Amino acid sequence: MYQKSLTLIFFFACFIGFSQQIIQKKLESTFLETTRNLRIYIPEDYEKDSIKNFPLAIVLDEESMFDIYVGNSVLFSKNDKAPRQIIVGISMEKSKNTDISFDRNNGKLTTTARNFYEFIRDEVLFYMESTYRTSPFITLVGHGYSANLITHFLKEENPIFNAYICINTSFSDFIGAQLQSFNWAKIAKEDTVFYYYLNTSNTLSSAKQAQIEQIQKGLSSLEISNFKVIADTITTSNVIAAIGEAIPRAFSNIFEIYVAISEEEFNKSIKELSPLDAIAYLENKYLEIEFLFGSSLGIRERDIYAIEKIIIEKENGDRLLDFGKMILKLYPSSHLGDYYIGKYYETGKNIKRAITHYKIGYGKMDPADPNADAFYENILRLGGN
Repeated sequence: MYQKSLTLIFFFACFIGFSQQIIQKKLESTFLETTRNLRIYIPEDYEKDSIKNFPLAIVLDEESMFDIYVGNSVLFSKNDKAPRQIIVGISMEKSKNTDISFDRNNGKLTTTARNFYEFIRDEVLFYMESTYRTSPFITLVGHGYSANLITHFLKEENPIFNAYICINTSFSDFIGAQLQSFNWAKIAKEDTVFYYYLNTSNTLSSAKQAQIEQIQKGLSSLEISNFKVIADTITTSNVIAAIGEAIPRAFSNIFEIYVAISEEEFNKSIKELSPLDAIAYLENKYLEIEFLFGSSLGIRERDIYAIEKIIIEKENGDRLLDFGKMILKLYPSSHLGDYYIGKYYETGKNIKRAITHYKIGYGKMDPADPNADAFYENILRLGGN
């Protein structure tokens, strides 16, 4: 009872926090020959910045999945673990059986399910992209038989979605053969990364678990460098709890490039790089973040400090100038770009230029910044004032 009360309090708090940013929309559909209810979550800073774009998530089973997805999105973005997203939930409460149905004899989508598939692809997606400022990164989310449906989008000749979140999936018996028939080479040719999250859970029947595990192994064996299969196993008390665990676990993997450089990322991808390659790595990371997620973050200071040691200690610090220029290019308002350029000139005994850049950097700092006085010491140390 206590645990249920906490859950209700959590969802009530989430509802209060984002309810006024949710839009109700009836979308008329040619494919479905009716209207379908949509719920659309708009991030709180959408109106503050008329230029910024936001990644889009399309959530099936709106009645059971929308609120929990939005809640996780808000939590992750507030903690700088994922970008803010525009989220649209598609109501399926009265039509789910026809929306996700397939022929039991061959696994092919029925006519009604195919219509729903095309409604998502050609009408919901078109409406969202033409109405709101969306970035290129699009996520599609479903559970149970809805997750089986969204897996069919992998056969599109021109990939539409960047991430597929399939939770507690109920696949058709023919899904293995269908996946083998897809043209996987098309994904390998793309210059972006795709994510496919698929979990099994102890709450599912043994037959379902075995089938999902087989699909996980099959997709993981494809060895397509830009197709990241997240094969997850969840041990929990019930099916609903598995949904609650799956979404944040999917977020942690799908938005891996967005987060600040971790110790694991540094040791795996950066530690052995030359200064010039480390600079390029950091620059490319933030350019990709901006392209995919529409998030012009500047560069997080902790990421600058993460590669600082490589720049200073390797090649006698000769790449400090390149480092500073890269920071100014991506984050012109930061004082750190001028700091590293000043340090470069100081190392080369060009004191006049060093003082000039230290002064420029100091001028960008807020006087209330606790590091401002220490920064000014660089100017005084070299005889400036």
